[in-house]
Amino acid sequence: MTAAGRKRVLSGMRPTGRLHIGHYFGALENWVKLQNNQHEYECFFFIADWHALTSDYADTSQVAQNTIEIATDWLASGLDPAKCTMFIQSSVPEHAELHLLLSMITPLSWLERVPTYKEALDNIKDKDLHTYGFLGYPVLQTADIVMYGAEKELIVPVGEDQAVHVEVSREIVRRFNAFYGLSFNDKFIAYFQPDRDKSPVENSALLAFVNDITGHGEKLVPADRLDVISAVRTNALKMGPKNFLEKYDQREEYSSFREVLTEPQVLLTKTPRVPGMDGRKMSKSYGNFISLSESNESIRTKTRAMITDPARKRRTDPGNPDVCPVYDLHKLFSLPETLVWVDVGCRTAGIGCIECKTAMADNLIKWIEPVRARREEYAAHPDQVLRIIDEGSLKAREVAQKTMSRVREAVFNWKEKRAEIGAAYVERNAD
Repeated sequence: MTAAGRKRVLSGMRPTGRLHIGHYFGALENWVKLQNNQHEYECFFFIADWHALTSDYADTSQVAQNTIEIATDWLASGLDPAKCTMFIQSSVPEHAELHLLLSMITPLSWLERVPTYKEALDNIKDKDLHTYGFLGYPVLQTADIVMYGAEKELIVPVGEDQAVHVEVSREIVRRFNAFYGLSFNDKFIAYFQPDRDKSPVENSALLAFVNDITGHGEKLVPADRLDVISAVRTNALKMGPKNFLEKYDQREEYSSFREVLTEPQVLLTKTPRVPGMDGRKMSKSYGNFISLSESNESIRTKTRAMITDPARKRRTDPGNPDVCPVYDLHKLFSLPETLVWVDVGCRTAGIGCIECKTAMADNLIKWIEPVRARREEYAAHPDQVLRIIDEGSLKAREVAQKTMSRVREAVFNWKEKRAEIGAAYVERNAD
């Protein structure tokens, strides 16, 4: 596949501070695989600092530092600026402009029905989330994603539980394209020129087309042009532009459709279960995580306190590793022979939980040491980290500016208007 034919990949993270092993296995591991497949994918990964404001707008004092921390963890985890573009959301202001335009056409009811919006309002009581920024989160997210479509196949790597968010983006893009992707060819426009010498055949074809859609009748005059275009757009929006053009077979005659923005596709990724120290999903909000910069001593202290199979009340009680969070971590860090040792030893009470935890911690430490070492190297040179994401932001903005040039023209038709005014000026001066 040529560079031009590669699929674009877009994903990002909010700057919440240093990342943990749940972030690595939930996203970063897959991002590294995608960036390394240079033949098929062109990857853009961004730090969503504007998204951080949707819920944490009251205190932004740590956003800049957290951005550096996340970028440092990305580099330590294997993201390579030579193979992907890493950038800061707010350094590409075109995201805000596209967000504004998309917000104009997004029905309020679409945002209110997003499951995570309702859940957050019900569950988060220590923050005031009754703001447009929080409600409009999916619109900004859509702008972030589709900015990088540029008429290429655009994919978003997500787990099954996140696919619904991409579907909201797809709906918003379809609606935007229905409004601004439908254009009318010269033949249609020329029909409404008062000095146009139209043949009966042209009259018949256009009148049949317009009358079937609008019920306007068979007498059209130049003043009808905008009303007819509005009626055609309304009909196309109801049917969907592609269905509209297929039904009326008018692609070459009077109207055409172009996808101004590219509908994103979901790339479902399998993510392993990464339990926290208390058995729940590893999360900063639960305080049950092991960070990518965790010290060996801290890892051993945290893992010794991990929840295990509640059936093993005594050392001699057999257990079930399939319900034990420690075994889930073994699957991530231990070799196959160790997994067999744990499985058999747990079920037969041949090993105790302390032995099991110690072995898991040993293997976790072996895995994390090179990541931590790379992190320490980058952390010692924050200027280098900042330079990488600043350069990535410039590269991302080049793509974003091309997208917005296309979007602005589709929405406002300034090219057509400027040409019209220019032609009128030339005609006046020719006289």
